[in-house]
Amino acid sequence: MRIARPLLLISTPIGVFAGLREAWRFHWWLAVLMAALLAVIAAFLGYTLRRIRRESG
Repeated sequence: MRIARPLLLISTPIGVFAGLREAWRFHWWLAVLMAALLAVIAAFLGYTLRRIRRESG
């Protein structure tokens, strides 16, 4: 766990960026769709974290 966490924190955003770049090279609208999906997931994650912090404090 001491090595896995930093490795995941570095490699995951790099992989997401590489995936978006490859989607853009394939079809630009596919990259836009992927970015929209990532934005929705990030919004729900932010909403969940905000809700947890509000209820615990």
